[in-house]
Amino acid sequence: MPTVFNEGRHPGEFLLSEGAGQISREAGIVASGSGIIAPGTVLGRLTISGKLVPSPATGADGSQTAVAVALYGCDATSADQIIAIIARDAEVRVDALVYHATVNDAAKRAAKATQLAAFGIIVRA
Repeated sequence: MPTVFNEGRHPGEFLLSEGAGQISREAGIVASGSGIIAPGTVLGRLTISGKLVPSPATGADGSQTAVAVALYGCDATSADQIIAIIARDAEVRVDALVYHATVNDAAKRAAKATQLAAFGIIVRA
């Protein structure tokens, strides 16, 4: 039986379009303890530190509001990581986004799309 390989997400795979130059991108700090972040992960910002984490469906620390999408992946299991994020003026593919485990149905994903739209990140089918 042949060996089966599973290819992970590629940086920028989720992007349909972005603003000219580097207007859509900026650097962001993913908070230590966030684990493995895949390209295309929907991120929220912690109010106290300003650091990014995968955006859960609910919460009270600020991260429950989606504000960006990780352009590249990282391992933030035991240390903060600086990565490029899509922060504004972009269109992204809904089927290529990665969500926090609590964002587990269509209604919760639609809520994340609405939150991202407030930052000019439009989720497309």
